[in-house]
Amino acid sequence: MSVRVADPEPGIRLVTIDRPERRNALDRTTYAGLTAAFEAAGADAAVGAVVLTGAGGCFTAGNDLKDFQDVETGGDSPGLTFLKALRACPKPVVAAVEGHAVGIGTTLLLHCDLAYAGDGARFRLPFTALGLSPEGGSSYLLPLVAGAKRAAELLMLGEPFTAADAASAGLVSAAVPAGAALETALAKARALAALPRASVAATKQALRRGYDDGVARAMAEEAEVFHALRRGPEAQAAFAAFLRR
Repeated sequence: MSVRVADPEPGIRLVTIDRPERRNALDRTTYAGLTAAFEAAGADAAVGAVVLTGAGGCFTAGNDLKDFQDVETGGDSPGLTFLKALRACPKPVVAAVEGHAVGIGTTLLLHCDLAYAGDGARFRLPFTALGLSPEGGSSYLLPLVAGAKRAAELLMLGEPFTAADAASAGLVSAAVPAGAALETALAKARALAALPRASVAATKQALRRGYDDGVARAMAEEAEVFHALRRGPEAQAAFAAFLRR
């Protein structure tokens, strides 16, 4: 299984991306597992908070580029289906990031309620270098949390950045000592799970109400452009070059 689901203590659902041999890169099977995990957590009255992390000291290297060489189209991509399930989850979601968080591994944090990154974590949004464009609502949400100039720098240049940079850009709640992200996320999840469930759910809904429609439109428009570029010669050449390395 590329996704492990556990309940380490009452009220807490722990979802772990588990493909360490691929730096937890997300393929179709992994996306399906993540989608199912968040839908199940959202429907489970015993779950008060969800923690998302990666196995082996790595969050995720992003999309598995082997899948991106497939130019078939039709319906939502597995990644977009997962992001919609993550965003729709009524339970608070806390991310714990160590190691690499690349591409969707970074943009998905914009849909988590809280996120903590170990000091050694490294982030990157390499869309332009791969002949692609932003996805997952990042063109809408990142300017809101980071400001227009910082969002342009991160999305257009696609340069690597640190946990401290991610915190200053609003992608994570805080940078914590290396190796402490999961411990911190579990502590926050424990605190959330101890609160009245209806109050937490209502607060989450209220916080998102003002921009939910904008995010949904952005995700749909981004997906159309992203997959048109993905099928193009520049992106396909970039994927092939990456996989040859």
